[in-house]
Amino acid sequence: MNPSKENAAPSYTLNCRMAQEAAAIERLCQVVRIRGFRIARMAVETAGDHFEIALALEGSRPVAMLQSQLEKLHTVAEVAVKQPAEALARHSA
Repeated sequence: MNPSKENAAPSYTLNCRMAQEAAAIERLCQVVRIRGFRIARMAVETAGDHFEIALALEGSRPVAMLQSQLEKLHTVAEVAVKQPAEALARHSA
């Protein structure tokens, strides 16, 4: 058993589509941090006039609460929680 894994916070994968606007990604990251999550991995692609953002997050708080807060940002068009990040890592290996 790995003791550090036992105490590790749950992992989540979140996909977010948001308008390309100055400081939009900074606001997204700030909400993630303030709501008690840590970004383990982040991928951003531009698609037309939007950003498509994939986030692998760690945190012990309810991910639905974070999703709700992100959806309140005026630049955010959609937020979807995918299967836990650990499961994605196992499937891609």
